Amino acid sequence: MNEKHKLAIVIGSVREGRFGPVIASWVAERAREHGGFEVDIVDLAGVEIPLALPAESPKFAGDAYPRPEAMAPLTAALGDADAFILITPEYNHSYPAALKAAIDWHFTQWTAKPVAFVSYGGAAGGRHAVLHLENVLTELHAVTIRDGLAFPNYYLGWQDGQPLDAAAPGYAKTLLDQLAWWAGALRTAREAAPYPA
Repeated sequence: MNEKHKLAIVIGSVREGRFGPVIASWVAERAREHGGFEVDIVDLAGVEIPLALPAESPKFAGDAYPRPEAMAPLTAALGDADAFILITPEYNHSYPAALKAAIDWHFTQWTAKPVAFVSYGGAAGGRHAVLHLENVLTELHAVTIRDGLAFPNYYLGWQDGQPLDAAAPGYAKTLLDQLAWWAGALRTAREAAPYPA
């Protein structure tokens, strides 16, 4: 099957001076070169995401969950996606609050879809953040991809929008190959029968 999968690349940091857009741009280019995806970059810095949630959980409200009107484009982008790549830094051994809020405002949008991770940070390259995200996305019935990308000491490892590690494109291809496989398999499964959440 040659049909392209809809890929949402989510920039998880909204911090001033963030590096996430640089990495997201590079990842998006790799995804376009891969050929298996229609790429949409979703930048959380452009979305108003309240930290205060309504009393009712989206887990039980489904698509009737009362989200702010300004969040509609984010909800639509997540809902339309067949697969996700979350671009996350590591803040205090975890991931940014804006990313957690974006996840918590949604539920069915993640269900039975694959999620891959590209992280960056200090010596650990953001792996602590990814470990936390894997737990959260598993709770939302998403399928997390084993092979991710991590950029340790990213402030020393990039130049002119490109990683200095010559192995990075190969790792990105592995991530994208696995993500495309899962996107196709899970889309076929969702079309065949409702997911038993």
